Amino acid sequence: IALVILSDAAIVWPAGSISTATEAYQNAAFSNGFVNGYLTMDTLGAMVFGIVIVNAARSRGVTEARLLTRYTVWAGLMAGVGLTLLYLALFRLGSDSASLVDQSANGAAILHAYVQHTFGGGGSFLLAALIFIACLVTAVGLTCACAEFFAQYVPLSYRTLVFILGGFSMVVSNLGLSQLIQISVPVLTAIYPPCIALVVLSFTRSWWHNSSRVIAPPMFISLLFGILDGIKASAFSDILPSWAQRLPLAEQGLAWLMPTVVMVVLAIIWDRAAGRQVTSSAH
Repeated sequence: IALVILSDAAIVWPAGSISTATEAYQNAAFSNGFVNGYLTMDTLGAMVFGIVIVNAARSRGVTEARLLTRYTVWAGLMAGVGLTLLYLALFRLGSDSASLVDQSANGAAILHAYVQHTFGGGGSFLLAALIFIACLVTAVGLTCACAEFFAQYVPLSYRTLVFILGGFSMVVSNLGLSQLIQISVPVLTAIYPPCIALVVLSFTRSWWHNSSRVIAPPMFISLLFGILDGIKASAFSDILPSWAQRLPLAEQGLAWLMPTVVMVVLAIIWDRAAGRQVTSSAH
């Protein structure tokens, strides 16, 4: 309900006229938006919560692969539509709220300034309720998924891991959003490329003789070049060699893209060649 109220308010009661984009977005709107989209962690969240949804369905007696796939697809579609509508509302809110805050302010500051401007003092309670509910659902799901995963590999119980992860998250959350963004950007810049490669290529699994041949090499290459992008986005960018700065799309933080595409092409050729060899040897 709080999200619906905020979304409707952003459309019905704009805080001002649409502002001019910052210089970075004027020069490279798509690449900046793409890279900054890593901060939403939607792809990582989808990969984690997909496991949670499947396990929840199995715990209720759903074991047939066809039904599990159907429920997961429906959950993904509902989440995708909901997030699309929410982001469109946030786009509108952010585009006309620049006059309320400094241009260097983060999204949380812009959101708080808008609800204060539109709803007055009561807006803070609305925003607090919205963030609490939204983050609680994410925190519970992510904590459960991580605890369930690590319980298989470390000599600690699921319950103990839940308390450890919850306590660690409470400590880290008090660093502040701006500080968390500074820490998380290099990490997300490094790990997001292989996740994107996995998600995109997973839709093509049925096209290949052996999907691992086509998916694994591009993921590895995207991780290597993603690490270079991550180092460039960190405080240690000076250690990068000069050639890393001259890679295609390196200035946009997308140096991993072209090598990954090239590796996909090579992996497809390898899969086709290996597939033909297997077929001919069978005859």
